[in-house]
Amino acid sequence: MKQGICYIAGAGDCSRLLLHPEKEDFVIAVDGGYEYLKGQRIDLVVGDFDSLKFVPEHPNVIKLEPEKDDTDMMIALKEGLKAGYEIFHIYGGCGGRFDHTLANIQCLAYLAGKNARGYLIDNSQVTTLIQNSSISFQKDMKGYISVFAYGEKAEDVTIKGLKYPLKDEELCDTFPLGVSNEFIGEEAIISVKKGRLLIVYEKFSERTFCRA
Repeated sequence: MKQGICYIAGAGDCSRLLLHPEKEDFVIAVDGGYEYLKGQRIDLVVGDFDSLKFVPEHPNVIKLEPEKDDTDMMIALKEGLKAGYEIFHIYGGCGGRFDHTLANIQCLAYLAGKNARGYLIDNSQVTTLIQNSSISFQKDMKGYISVFAYGEKAEDVTIKGLKYPLKDEELCDTFPLGVSNEFIGEEAIISVKKGRLLIVYEKFSERTFCRA
């Protein structure tokens, strides 16, 4: 698998993006997300272009039919996986139609099932999902962080280094026990041995997305 990041810009709510991809990274514009990246490096454009209203003049375009099972975003993610990427930073995947936001959260679950990790990034928060694994945060993280079971239950959930710790607890999808936890200036670790966790935290600086 490649060591770089696959950056994806969708057509949802998003501020003007200014990415700084490294040589090993991959940048995909999804339909209307092309406008957010205009004038910057774009490696691939994907979409049925119902949002953009035109097909960009780009050497690498995948033109999709409007009627299909996969969303434009899902197809873009599959292209990133096919290219060998494991880390995905997804912009413009939230806001607007709530059903599209939910679809993109399901895309995070799809990535987790492929041993990859996606970060759904809006103007103020980051959403990610882990499956039978763990995620760590540096001690300089600040603000709120919420942890939810994604699925009927998540077993043996452990939270260390946050205001409200857990040890080998079970979270379920009918009780939001993990909402509004807080960073406390310590390195934090969240793990689940069986199941999936949806994790939402505040985007307080670009260090939130450090390459490590």
